[in-house]
Amino acid sequence: QVHLVESGGGLVQAGGSLRLSCLASGQTESANYMGWFRHTPGQERTFIAAIHDESVTYYADSVKGRFTISSDGAKNTVYLQMNSLKPEDTAVYFCAAGQLPISTSPLGYDYWGQGTQVTVSS
Repeated sequence: QVHLVESGGGLVQAGGSLRLSCLASGQTESANYMGWFRHTPGQERTFIAAIHDESVTYYADSVKGRFTISSDGAKNTVYLQMNSLKPEDTAVYFCAAGQLPISTSPLGYDYWGQGTQVTVSS
């Protein structure tokens, strides 16, 4: 089992920044890839970004150039730096862990955190 805990969400004005953190514990060797997803009411959970080996990264087109995913292996922590935030970025953001190969679908991930709310005001 892998336990994931997100933190760092909050309220920010459009154009502002937030950094989300995801702390992994348990059988972290099962977390070959780490990803971030977001969910808004009435919509599906959508892929945001993923990282492998603390260096190989993937981004959804909607956040490319604005969001940056990174990791600190010594701390078992994955980060999502969010800049130039827009109201449409408002969502609950979830951290997830999956096995190889990397997936952009929620079905490709085995473990999930509880989520952290990000609200961007206009």
